[in-house]
Amino acid sequence: VSYFTLSAYFYIGLFKYVVFLFLMCVYIFIISSNVLLIAVICVNRTLHEPMYMFLCSLFVNELYGSSGLFPFLLVQILSEVHTVSVPLCFLQIFCLYMYVNVEFYNLAIMSYDRYLAICYPLHYNKQMQRNTVIKLVVLTWFLPLLNIIVMISLNASSGLCGNIIDRVFCINYYVTKLVCSSATASNIYGLVYTFTVPFSLTALIVYTYVRILKVCFSGSKQTRHKAVSTCTPHLASVLNFSFGCFFEILQSRFDMSRIPNVLRIILSLYFVTCQPLFNPVMYGLKLRKICLACKAILFSQK
Repeated sequence: VSYFTLSAYFYIGLFKYVVFLFLMCVYIFIISSNVLLIAVICVNRTLHEPMYMFLCSLFVNELYGSSGLFPFLLVQILSEVHTVSVPLCFLQIFCLYMYVNVEFYNLAIMSYDRYLAICYPLHYNKQMQRNTVIKLVVLTWFLPLLNIIVMISLNASSGLCGNIIDRVFCINYYVTKLVCSSATASNIYGLVYTFTVPFSLTALIVYTYVRILKVCFSGSKQTRHKAVSTCTPHLASVLNFSFGCFFEILQSRFDMSRIPNVLRIILSLYFVTCQPLFNPVMYGLKLRKICLACKAILFSQK
């Protein structure tokens, strides 16, 4: 097998140019908004705090994830034959799965950061020193990298006995189903990883927010205001990302043939299109320091 055929695409005639322009506009907005916020955080010294450093890492990941999908998607929409070479398919799997893992790690670390800031404000500066922040950001990218390398290696080393992927982009689960030999090693690794890392990160997020809510209800009005102003965008981001991942897992594991094809495609693209759109808008509008810094750059008079 030298290429895969993406069978989820269907003929829409000249309407494909409308879809192309719409997705191009979405991609341009994702790039410009995330780059703007990264520049604002890097340039403005008042934003050189742990929370904003983690946000900067999050915005970089949004650029990375969307760039792993949109250029490929735009080419496929205008193409008459929806095929992709095996190396390019594995490269896309690497980019998208790396994006999902880094996003999950980042959101978990940001939850822990807010937990320390709200529940232990007197010890926050000692716990979240510059070196600690750098180490956490490095781990956020390095640990997912190791996981994805192992996952890709298990599939890439096996022979393929089919080339039909019923999606609009490459998914590791569908490639695993095309492996000639038994995919036991890949499945076991996937199960072990799922029941250790994602479950642990989910438990960390849930625990930190339970503690934050407990402090909010028993604390002062100032504490509640700080918690609401900094935690609301983060909690919304966690829920939005979880929603997208849930539908992606649902489509991969269950028969969704009764659902209209257009709806299936939209839901499969949700986790890597809405999250990069949602985060810069939510954090840019809700976090006062970032909002003021953006206004100063965008509306400054020469």
